[in-house]
Parts: sequence; structure tokens; C-alpha cells
Amino acid sequence: MASDGTGQVAGVDVGGTFTDLVRIDQQTGEVRLAKVASTLDNQAFGVLNALEAAGSDLAALDLIVHGTTTTTNAVLERKLSKTGLITTQGFRDVLELGRRTRPQPYGMKGSFRPIIPRNLRLEVPERMDASGQVLIPLDEEAVRDAARALLDAGCESVVVHFLHAYANPAHELACGAILREVWPNDHVTLGHALLSESREFERGVTAAVNASVQPLLTRYIRRLEDALAEGGYGSELLVMNGNGGMVSSRRVADEAAKTVMSGPASGVMAAAYTGRAAGIGELITYDMGGTSTDVALIRDAEPQVSNETEIEYAMPIHVPMVDVRTVGAGGGSIARVDAAGLLQVGPESAGSVPGPICYGRGGTQATISDANLLLGRLDPARLAVEGGVSLETVRDAFAALGAPLGLDAGQAAEAVIRVANARMAGAIRMVSVSLGADPRDFALFAFGGAGPLHACALAKELGIPRVLVPPRPGITNAIGCVVADLRHDYVRTLGRALDTLDMTDLRAAFDEQAAEGEALISAERVRLAGIRRVHSVDMQFIGQTHLIRVPVPDPGLSREDLQAAFERVYFDRFRVELSEIRASVVNVNTSVIGERLPVDLSTLIDPAGRKGSVAEANTGVRPVRFGDAVFETPVYRREWLPLDAVLKGPAVVEQMDTTVLLEPGDVARGDAQGNLLVEVGA
Repeated sequence: MASDGTGQVAGVDVGGTFTDLVRIDQQTGEVRLAKVASTLDNQAFGVLNALEAAGSDLAALDLIVHGTTTTTNAVLERKLSKTGLITTQGFRDVLELGRRTRPQPYGMKGSFRPIIPRNLRLEVPERMDASGQVLIPLDEEAVRDAARALLDAGCESVVVHFLHAYANPAHELACGAILREVWPNDHVTLGHALLSESREFERGVTAAVNASVQPLLTRYIRRLEDALAEGGYGSELLVMNGNGGMVSSRRVADEAAKTVMSGPASGVMAAAYTGRAAGIGELITYDMGGTSTDVALIRDAEPQVSNETEIEYAMPIHVPMVDVRTVGAGGGSIARVDAAGLLQVGPESAGSVPGPICYGRGGTQATISDANLLLGRLDPARLAVEGGVSLETVRDAFAALGAPLGLDAGQAAEAVIRVANARMAGAIRMVSVSLGADPRDFALFAFGGAGPLHACALAKELGIPRVLVPPRPGITNAIGCVVADLRHDYVRTLGRALDTLDMTDLRAAFDEQAAEGEALISAERVRLAGIRRVHSVDMQFIGQTHLIRVPVPDPGLSREDLQAAFERVYFDRFRVELSEIRASVVNVNTSVIGERLPVDLSTLIDPAGRKGSVAEANTGVRPVRFGDAVFETPVYRREWLPLDAVLKGPAVVEQMDTTVLLEPGDVARGDAQGNLLVEVGA
């Protein structure tokens, strides 16, 4: 039975500390929220706890959409399934040789551990050339011997990674057929099927990651499906991928690597959806949590997607993912004075336990949250969640921090905020200025538990004219699960000089990718508003290494139009014209997007709780320090503000999941969707 998304829809996002849920009844407008502790040993328990906390009747739910950190955590912590690799004779060390880069750009220190150890990387005779012609036939008996050896070694999953399988997958397909005869489960990954690109290192690592997390994701999803079914849930379960789209739980483990970074992706999708509804298509997303800050770029209400994500050194995962950059600056980031006498903030974090000093859980080191508290930006009564800590305790910590710098406690706290903001501004420049985008052309979309607290100061530093604060910044990732579309992305290496490329081959590649994606989406049990295709090519000037993405609005475009489009994109990025050098089409990309029916987010803040005037939403006044000046600053409750509220900074707006800080000169206005749109002061 198809789920039409017009009944009760639940989005559940599992984070490192909390599992967030938003449940929207599209017929009545009722919204239920939940934030419960994540159960990292088995995330399914956290999902069920969140559903229970929201008072959910599983049988009445129309759709559940889930963002998971199962695969991301497994990769980062190297808690992976034992996996074997079967590869072309002579190439077992491709995953270890990599690109001969260094973990640290300066000096000779650093270490690297390949995702599959050498004793589990086995070779078999076979060889294709780069054009797909057979040089050495596949030795099928060697494949059987290798499979038995890997099973005897205790491998749970296996990767087939042949050198030029992107050009001709025949040997990988034959090897896969043999393995499925003897392998005791479905955990067989063929490299070309996941990623059909020419670079053997990146393709091999991506396939190895997929195989290593596949058993973990399969077990987790099955446990969750069984638990939901026992509770009476009978509709579709969708899982968020790192590309910002969703896929059925029935097939998500087939391409498990695509779920890496699904958490940050869901927040970016929520930002795009919210910005589109507000009429703001150009956004820089800014998600500040407890340990880190994620930023991304949205153009024309479409998040930027990259095929070249490297989540840590020598760990490229070349499947399409929302292009999110991360820095180690969050509310729990620890401030310290280093051996050179310089103030540093992060990347070390106090985490949730013991956490910042103001949490009252035993933390003793000054953090960003403590600085905000001392400066008056946070309410002590809301932050001292356990044990209770006096403001003097926090003040003493900053006095000790500032002493070597000649600063008093207040000056030290202000310095910590400035240093943290500088680090986060650098991350924003990485997704904007470094890609040829001017931050002044965008609005800053602030979310996460701490994002709205710093957003206006960051926008001022970067020249960003507006800040958009959504109704529920602290659960934006869960909201992203509710509004995201179904999506399948395809990449295929073509590797032809543009002046010799048969344009009918390009059109055929686009059509084949689109047909495959549409067939998968049509098989999902979700009613859609429509299906959309997005085409592009990765190009370069011949002799260059790096690729540049060129949108292709019409897959039947001419050679001249494609050349002009490439030169235009290249000039926009680098401000250089190289018309005398030949261009090459390296990869053909297609995204097939199943657009879900719209979701009404206007009731995320209960309309019945809103007051008739801004004055009625005021809960008091407290001194807040901005730079060297202290202002008596009004404090408002977000849930009480009328939709058309106008607030002039300085002001503090408090709500269940975050605090919004308006600096002197800022002006915030509410819109019909419940957002706050801030015009940043000079």
C-alpha cells in the first residue's frame, strides 16, 4: 500500500547525544516533538523511545523517515565488519598506496591503516585494459579458492574490485556470480555497481567502506523493522542517505556507503525546504552543535552535492553526498592557552559528560557554552541541568584562563567567543569564497542547539546581510527527514575528449541512468508529486587532475553548448579563460528525484500559544555583554511571539531547543512560516 504522506509523518534523527523526533499530522496540523537520549549500542531503542515519548500510535503512522549515524560512526571509529577483497593480480595494495599523500602536510609524522588489512586482500588472474578489452581472462577457479580462503579467515562480507571494471564490468559480474554460489549471505559488493569511475583507489575505498558497513546496517535495519512491526507499524520505512534523499529500508543496505553523513545531509535538506518556502533560495547553512559545526551551500534552493567526499585521511567515499564541511567548534569546545601563549578554542570538547562547567556534571574546563553564560547570553537557570553550579564558579574558570593573557573573566569570555567565531567563519568561507561564491549574496540559515546564538555575529563578520532562523532550530535534522525527497544518484566514467565525443553516447548515458533511477523510485511504496531528473557532467581541461561539475539542463545539448557551459563554469570558479586547451568529459552524472507531497511546517510552533503582541512575549531583562559594552537586554519567549513580530537588537529569544541572540543594530521579523528573518546591523 502506498504511503501518501498526507496523514501522520514522523522524522527521526539519531545524533551522538540525542535522538530527535518530529511528528506532523498533515490533516489536523498537530505537531509532536521528542528529544531522548541516543542508545548508541543499538540505535533502534532510541528511535522507539522517541516515538513513545511523542505518544505515537505506530499503527496510525503513515510514514517514518529515519536518519542514522550507524555507518558514519562505524567508519570513524573503525568498528567495522571483517571484510575481504578480491582484486586484479598485482593490485592488492591499491587501497594502501592511495595517492601517496601524507596525513600531515608538514613533517614526516602520521599513520594510516587501510580499511581492509593486507592479509584479507587477495589477488586473482584477470585483466581488462582501459578501453574494456580483455587482456587476461578471469580465472574462475582462483576466485573460488579466494572465496574459501576469506570465509576460512572469518570474513562476513567481500568486495570485488578489478582494475578497469568501469570500462567493462564483465569480469566483476562473473566473479560476483561465483561468489553468490558460495558466500553464505548477501554481503557481496561489486565495485563498478556502486561507483563506475576510473580512479581505482577512490573506487576501491568506496566499495570497501560499503562492504565493511553493510552487515552492520543490515542488522540494525532489520531490528528496527521488526520492532516497529511488533508495535503495529505497517507502512514504509525510509532511510536518509548522505545525498539528502531517501531510500526504502528494504534496499538501503545494498549501497550502505551512501548512508554515511546522512545526519548532516538531513539538516541541509530542511534548510533548502524552509528557504524555498520563505522565498530565499541562496543559503549558507550553519549547524552548530555540542562538539562541531557543519556548514554547506545551497543555490537556487538546491544543496550542493559532491562526488569527492573524504571523511578522514585516505578515506575518500566517492558517492554523491551533500557537500558539508565540519570544524571542531561546538558549545562544548574547550578553551585553553597553548605553549605559545595563544588562546585556542577546540577541537577538544567536554562532550555531554562531564560537559561544560555550567552543566553541573563535573566539568572544570572553560567552554564556549560557559562563555555565553558568563556574558549573559544564556540563562543560568536553563543550563544548570544537574547539580547546579554558581556563576562565580564559571567566572573563576575564565579568570584563570585570562590571567596569562592579561584579561579579566569577562574579557576572556568575549575573547573565546571571538576566536570560536573566527574558526566557524573560516569553515563558511570554505563552502563559499573558495568555491567562487560571495557570502554577501546569501542568507545564513542558523540551526543546531547553538547556531542561532552565534549566527548574527558570524554574518556581520562575513558581510552576510540576512540570517534565517527556522521555528525549531534544535531539531532541524529530524525535520529534514520529514521533508526530504526520494533520490538516486548515478556516476559513470566516459573519459572522452569533448571534440571527439559522440554526443549520442552522452545522451544515451543520461537516458540509461534516468531510466534506472525512475524504475527504482516507481517501485517504492510512497505516493509522489512527480519525478525530476537532474543531469551534469564532470569535466576538465586535458592535462589537469581535478574535475569541475557542469550542469546540463538539456541532455540533448550540442557539443558547442557543452563547451560554452564548461568555459563559463570554469571562469566563474577561477576567473581564468583557457580556450586554447582541449576539454574532456570525464564523468556523466544523473540524479533522479522522486518529489514527495508538500509538508506544512507552519505549525511547528503551536499557533495557540502565540500572544497578541511582542510585549506579551517578554519574560524579563538581563545584562548581556557585546564587546566591551553591557546592554540591558530584553528576553522573549519564542513560542509566545506573534507571527508578524518585529524585534530590535539587542535581544535574546529563548525556546525549548535553542537561544537566538540579536546583536545591537539587528532587526528580526517573523514570517508566515514561523521563521525569524534577521537583517544584520552594520
